[in-house]
Amino acid sequence: MRKLIIAFWLTLPVGLYAYHMGPGQGHMQMDAAAVLIESAGAHALLAEELTASEGEAAARGEWAAAEADYAAALALMPAERVTETRRLRLERAKAQMFISQLPTANASLASLVQELRDDPSPEAALLADAKSAYASSQYYMTWLMRLEGAAREEWEPRIESARQTFKQLASSAIGEDQASAQEDLESAIRLARMDLVELQGLPLPSQ
Repeated sequence: MRKLIIAFWLTLPVGLYAYHMGPGQGHMQMDAAAVLIESAGAHALLAEELTASEGEAAARGEWAAAEADYAAALALMPAERVTETRRLRLERAKAQMFISQLPTANASLASLVQELRDDPSPEAALLADAKSAYASSQYYMTWLMRLEGAAREEWEPRIESARQTFKQLASSAIGEDQASAQEDLESAIRLARMDLVELQGLPLPSQ
């Protein structure tokens, strides 16, 4: 559920450099965007390492730094760089889920997924990644809503949406991605069926 696909930042700055040297030559803001993206990726990687070695609390500052860098890079992206902008929006939302901005991330991901679905030729990997992140945010929103005492008719549509997405991803993915989606699917099913008293006795999820 926590798996992040952040490798794109390794290649994205190269694309921005090519844009700067070609049709966007003279747009110095693209150089600044590339630096911010690389910095965000470095912060995200360090956050993952800190989470593994020291726990979620130790990584929070790095996630916050990554989110800020992604936000700054987005402000510099020209309108025609649609795919890169969408990827940055996705990575920013992922970071937000680690710094107590889950509702904001959930809304951003819902908008991004719908935008990609409306695109006649979306990048397949990006769409799958966005759908997975959105389903994860729906899962965590459901968890919090249940703890807050929300009625079933309020939280059930969210977890059902997550369940359907994880099921679709599990059936179309391969290898580790398939195993991860299957695990997420099982987690969503358990959350929907879990008694509230049992849920209250569990530690809060890591997002």
